[in-house]
Amino acid sequence: MTAPPADMSSSEPGTRRRGEALLRAIFSAALDQLRDVGWRRLTMEGVAACAHTGKAALYRRWASKEDLVVAAIESTLPDPPGVPDLGDIRKELLFLIERVREAMYSPPGCALRAIMNEIEHDHAKVFHELVQRLVFDPSRSVTAEVLRRGVARGEVRADTDIDLLADLGPAMMMYRSKVCGGEVDEGYPKRLVDNALMPMLRP
Repeated sequence: MTAPPADMSSSEPGTRRRGEALLRAIFSAALDQLRDVGWRRLTMEGVAACAHTGKAALYRRWASKEDLVVAAIESTLPDPPGVPDLGDIRKELLFLIERVREAMYSPPGCALRAIMNEIEHDHAKVFHELVQRLVFDPSRSVTAEVLRRGVARGEVRADTDIDLLADLGPAMMMYRSKVCGGEVDEGYPKRLVDNALMPMLRP
Protein backbone atom coordinates (compact mmCIF):
# COMPACT_ATOMS: atom_id res chain seq x y z
CA MET A 1 0.00 0.00 0.00
CA THR A 2 1.34 3.45 -0.87
CA ALA A 3 2.05 5.56 2.19
CA PRO A 4 -0.08 8.71 2.61
CA PRO A 5 1.62 11.94 1.50
CA ALA A 6 3.53 13.68 4.25
CA ASP A 7 2.09 16.78 5.83
CA MET A 8 4.23 19.75 4.87
CA SER A 9 3.24 21.75 7.93
CA SER A 10 3.05 21.05 11.62
CA SER A 11 2.30 22.65 14.92
CA GLU A 12 6.02 22.30 15.75
CA PRO A 13 8.66 23.88 13.51
CA GLY A 14 11.03 21.46 11.85
CA THR A 15 8.74 18.43 12.13
CA ARG A 16 6.40 16.71 9.72
CA ARG A 17 3.48 14.56 10.67
CA ARG A 18 2.94 11.59 8.42
CA GLY A 19 0.53 8.73 8.01
CA GLU A 20 -1.45 7.83 11.11
CA ALA A 21 -0.25 10.82 13.15
CA LEU A 22 -1.54 13.23 10.52
CA LEU A 23 -4.82 11.33 10.11
CA ARG A 24 -5.42 11.37 13.87
CA ALA A 25 -4.84 15.13 13.97
CA ILE A 26 -7.24 15.71 11.06
CA PHE A 27 -9.94 13.42 12.46
CA SER A 28 -9.68 15.05 15.89
CA ALA A 29 -9.93 18.49 14.31
CA ALA A 30 -12.98 17.47 12.26
CA LEU A 31 -14.78 16.20 15.37
CA ASP A 32 -13.82 19.32 17.34
CA GLN A 33 -15.11 21.56 14.57
CA LEU A 34 -18.38 19.64 14.35
CA ARG A 35 -18.85 20.13 18.09
CA ASP A 36 -17.97 23.83 17.95
CA VAL A 37 -19.61 25.05 14.73
CA GLY A 38 -21.97 22.29 13.59
CA TRP A 39 -22.39 20.57 10.25
CA ARG A 40 -23.62 23.52 8.18
CA ARG A 41 -20.69 25.78 9.15
CA LEU A 42 -18.07 23.04 8.96
CA THR A 43 -15.51 23.68 6.20
CA MET A 44 -12.42 21.89 4.96
CA GLU A 45 -10.49 25.11 5.55
CA GLY A 46 -11.65 25.27 9.17
CA VAL A 47 -10.66 21.65 9.80
CA ALA A 48 -7.24 22.23 8.21
CA ALA A 49 -6.63 25.28 10.40
CA CYS A 50 -7.68 23.40 13.52
CA ALA A 51 -5.36 20.51 12.58
CA HIS A 52 -2.47 22.92 11.86
CA THR A 53 -2.08 21.66 8.31
CA GLY A 54 -2.83 22.86 4.82
CA LYS A 55 -6.18 22.20 3.20
CA ALA A 56 -4.35 20.45 0.34
CA ALA A 57 -3.54 17.67 2.83
CA LEU A 58 -7.29 17.16 3.25
CA TYR A 59 -8.25 17.37 -0.41
CA ARG A 60 -5.59 14.79 -1.32
CA ARG A 61 -7.53 12.30 0.78
CA TRP A 62 -11.17 13.38 0.72
CA ALA A 63 -13.14 15.13 -2.00
CA SER A 64 -15.64 16.76 0.36
CA LYS A 65 -16.38 17.46 3.99
CA GLU A 66 -18.94 14.65 3.88
CA ASP A 67 -16.24 12.14 2.91
CA LEU A 68 -13.92 13.49 5.61
CA VAL A 69 -16.52 13.30 8.37
CA VAL A 70 -17.58 9.78 7.40
CA ALA A 71 -13.93 8.67 7.55
CA ALA A 72 -13.41 10.41 10.91
CA ILE A 73 -16.44 8.76 12.50
CA GLU A 74 -15.69 5.34 11.01
CA SER A 75 -12.15 5.47 12.39
CA THR A 76 -12.90 6.74 15.89
CA LEU A 77 -16.39 5.58 16.96
CA PRO A 78 -16.02 2.86 19.63
CA ASP A 79 -17.22 -0.57 18.57
CA PRO A 80 -20.15 -2.02 20.52
CA PRO A 81 -18.49 -4.32 23.04
CA GLY A 82 -18.88 -8.02 23.35
CA VAL A 83 -20.79 -8.77 26.53
CA PRO A 84 -19.23 -11.35 28.86
CA ASP A 85 -21.42 -14.12 30.20
CA LEU A 86 -22.25 -12.68 33.61
CA GLY A 87 -24.81 -15.36 34.39
CA ASP A 88 -27.59 -12.79 34.75
CA ILE A 89 -29.64 -11.26 31.93
CA ARG A 90 -30.21 -7.96 33.74
CA LYS A 91 -26.50 -7.44 34.40
CA GLU A 92 -25.64 -8.25 30.80
CA LEU A 93 -28.26 -5.91 29.32
CA LEU A 94 -27.20 -3.11 31.67
CA PHE A 95 -23.53 -3.65 30.78
CA LEU A 96 -24.37 -3.44 27.07
CA ILE A 97 -26.63 -0.39 27.21
CA GLU A 98 -24.19 1.52 29.42
CA ARG A 99 -21.47 0.89 26.81
CA VAL A 100 -23.79 2.06 24.02
CA ARG A 101 -24.46 5.25 25.98
CA GLU A 102 -20.71 5.78 26.43
CA ALA A 103 -20.27 5.48 22.66
CA MET A 104 -23.07 8.02 22.11
CA TYR A 105 -21.24 10.54 24.30
CA SER A 106 -17.75 9.87 22.93
CA PRO A 107 -16.38 12.63 20.63
CA PRO A 108 -17.37 10.78 17.41
CA GLY A 109 -20.72 9.82 18.93
CA CYS A 110 -21.46 13.45 19.83
CA ALA A 111 -20.41 14.53 16.35
CA LEU A 112 -22.69 11.97 14.73
CA ARG A 113 -25.66 13.02 16.84
CA ALA A 114 -24.99 16.68 16.01
CA ILE A 115 -24.93 15.87 12.30
CA MET A 116 -28.19 13.94 12.47
CA ASN A 117 -29.87 16.90 14.18
CA GLU A 118 -29.10 19.36 11.38
CA ILE A 119 -28.23 17.38 8.25
CA GLU A 120 -29.75 18.46 4.96
CA HIS A 121 -31.88 15.97 3.03
CA ASP A 122 -29.23 15.63 0.28
CA HIS A 123 -26.70 14.26 2.77
CA ALA A 124 -29.06 12.43 5.13
CA LYS A 125 -28.92 9.05 3.39
CA VAL A 126 -25.15 8.71 3.81
CA PHE A 127 -25.28 9.39 7.54
CA HIS A 128 -28.40 7.32 8.15
CA GLU A 129 -26.58 4.39 6.55
CA LEU A 130 -23.54 5.15 8.72
CA VAL A 131 -25.65 5.04 11.90
CA GLN A 132 -27.25 1.80 10.76
CA ARG A 133 -23.91 0.15 9.97
CA LEU A 134 -21.85 1.40 12.92
CA VAL A 135 -24.45 1.67 15.67
CA PHE A 136 -27.71 -0.17 15.16
CA ASP A 137 -26.61 -3.33 13.35
CA PRO A 138 -23.74 -4.17 15.76
CA SER A 139 -25.84 -3.27 18.81
CA ARG A 140 -28.73 -5.44 17.61
CA SER A 141 -26.40 -8.37 17.01
CA VAL A 142 -24.86 -8.18 20.50
CA THR A 143 -28.26 -7.68 22.17
CA ALA A 144 -29.69 -10.70 20.35
CA GLU A 145 -26.75 -12.80 21.56
CA VAL A 146 -27.36 -11.69 25.15
CA LEU A 147 -31.07 -12.50 24.89
CA ARG A 148 -30.38 -15.97 23.47
CA ARG A 149 -28.09 -16.67 26.41
CA GLY A 150 -30.91 -15.59 28.69
CA VAL A 151 -33.30 -17.99 26.96
CA ALA A 152 -30.80 -20.83 27.39
CA ARG A 153 -30.50 -20.04 31.13
CA GLY A 154 -34.27 -19.90 31.56
CA GLU A 155 -34.24 -16.18 32.41
CA VAL A 156 -35.98 -15.10 29.20
CA ARG A 157 -39.23 -16.50 27.84
CA ALA A 158 -38.66 -18.98 25.04
CA ASP A 159 -41.27 -17.22 22.88
CA THR A 160 -39.64 -13.79 23.28
CA ASP A 161 -39.46 -11.78 20.05
CA ILE A 162 -35.68 -11.38 20.10
CA ASP A 163 -35.55 -9.25 16.93
CA LEU A 164 -38.02 -6.76 18.41
CA LEU A 165 -36.28 -6.50 21.78
CA ALA A 166 -32.86 -6.23 20.15
CA ASP A 167 -34.07 -3.03 18.46
CA LEU A 168 -35.59 -1.52 21.55
CA GLY A 169 -32.64 -0.34 23.66
CA PRO A 170 -30.62 1.57 21.04
CA ALA A 171 -33.81 2.84 19.38
CA MET A 172 -35.17 4.32 22.61
CA MET A 173 -31.90 6.07 23.39
CA MET A 174 -31.71 7.52 19.87
CA TYR A 175 -35.38 8.59 20.06
CA ARG A 176 -34.78 10.35 23.38
CA SER A 177 -31.70 12.11 22.03
CA LYS A 178 -32.83 13.06 18.52
CA VAL A 179 -36.62 13.31 18.55
CA CYS A 180 -37.19 14.50 22.11
CA GLY A 181 -33.96 16.49 22.36
CA GLY A 182 -33.30 15.06 25.81
CA GLU A 183 -30.11 13.90 27.47
CA VAL A 184 -29.49 10.20 27.91
CA ASP A 185 -28.23 10.63 31.46
CA GLU A 186 -26.18 8.11 33.43
CA GLY A 187 -29.29 6.69 35.10
CA TYR A 188 -31.19 6.15 31.85
CA PRO A 189 -29.73 2.69 31.01
CA LYS A 190 -30.87 1.33 34.40
CA ARG A 191 -34.38 2.76 33.98
CA LEU A 192 -34.56 1.38 30.45
CA VAL A 193 -33.51 -2.11 31.54
CA ASP A 194 -35.63 -2.29 34.69
CA ASN A 195 -38.80 -0.56 33.47
CA ALA A 196 -38.95 -1.53 29.79
CA LEU A 197 -36.80 -4.51 28.88
CA MET A 198 -36.98 -6.79 31.92
CA PRO A 199 -40.80 -6.75 32.24
CA MET A 200 -41.08 -7.76 28.57
CA LEU A 201 -38.77 -10.75 28.72
CA ARG A 202 -39.27 -12.38 32.11
CA PRO A 203 -40.86 -15.87 32.06
